[in-house]
Amino acid sequence: MTDDTALQRVKFYQTGTRTVGNRLLTEDDRTVQASMGRSNAITSGHRACQGCGEALGARYALDAAMRAADGRLVAVNATGCLEVFTTPFPETSWQIPWLHSVFGNAPAVATGVAAGLRMRGKTDVRVVAQGGDGGTTDIGFGCLSGMFERNDDVLYICYDNEAYMNTGVQRSSATPPTARTATTPALGDAPGNVFGTGKNMPRIAMAHNIPYVATASVSDLHDLEAKVTRAMGICGARYIHVFVPCPLGWGSASENTVLIARLAVECGLFPLFEAEHGDVVSVGKIRRRVPVDDYLRLQRRFAHLFRKGAEDRQRIEAIQRMADANITRYGLVDAEDDQ
Repeated sequence: MTDDTALQRVKFYQTGTRTVGNRLLTEDDRTVQASMGRSNAITSGHRACQGCGEALGARYALDAAMRAADGRLVAVNATGCLEVFTTPFPETSWQIPWLHSVFGNAPAVATGVAAGLRMRGKTDVRVVAQGGDGGTTDIGFGCLSGMFERNDDVLYICYDNEAYMNTGVQRSSATPPTARTATTPALGDAPGNVFGTGKNMPRIAMAHNIPYVATASVSDLHDLEAKVTRAMGICGARYIHVFVPCPLGWGSASENTVLIARLAVECGLFPLFEAEHGDVVSVGKIRRRVPVDDYLRLQRRFAHLFRKGAEDRQRIEAIQRMADANITRYGLVDAEDDQ
């Protein structure tokens, strides 16, 4: 037997999957996160919750934006979870020029940054604005619409965890129906958030006829990177809406963040698509269609729908109809695959 010090442990890696960091792949096929020269917009040591989808989405989105801009990037961040857990005074996890705006004016501040850079002749410096669903679909809605209407040269990224997680899990206009939050408790004849409220922010952005709108999810980080890279190659107002599960607010296991994000896509509740000047130009086809039950059951915010002996099939089926409508609207499932 050879001396143990001469042995090398064999490591096995999967190929042909969504696995990132795979060193069996060629240099061209690897994710940038497997490269020693990778960019690092958000360094380690921040205070995000374990399994935070927003931290994951922001890391990949901003790293992709940094690469596309050759490191010449300024980020403006609305108040919210992402701002709080990355910048506890006097520390910061950001490795790029970064500005904190108030809750509702990140698009306006980013517009001002872009205008200031342009006036100083720094046309090679790009600007990204970021916010959660509360700062995007609610408090910052007017500023964002103005940014779109003026076609300001800013990429706005919304990290959608479907509630005001930083302030105690209150309902936002991105909270789905039947979801339990601090302001939509699981009480009464119709527990959780009501049907018929909220805003579809990607479609609202499309209605402004801006150059580029896309949806993305932390379930497919390569797709997220590709869409950010494409958006950075375009001038004018651009919008990317990223689905980021929140284990704390959703009552899900921290290790299930990516799984839950994938099930949201595969059941049809969160369609992946790209749009240019108001028209959808590409969609992410569903590879393995699943019922909405698979997605809902993993989250305690929907636990009241599945009470033993008293499942709320009527409202579960209403959510299924919402998913089915998305599948039809965007053509997410090919006819031969839907048999």
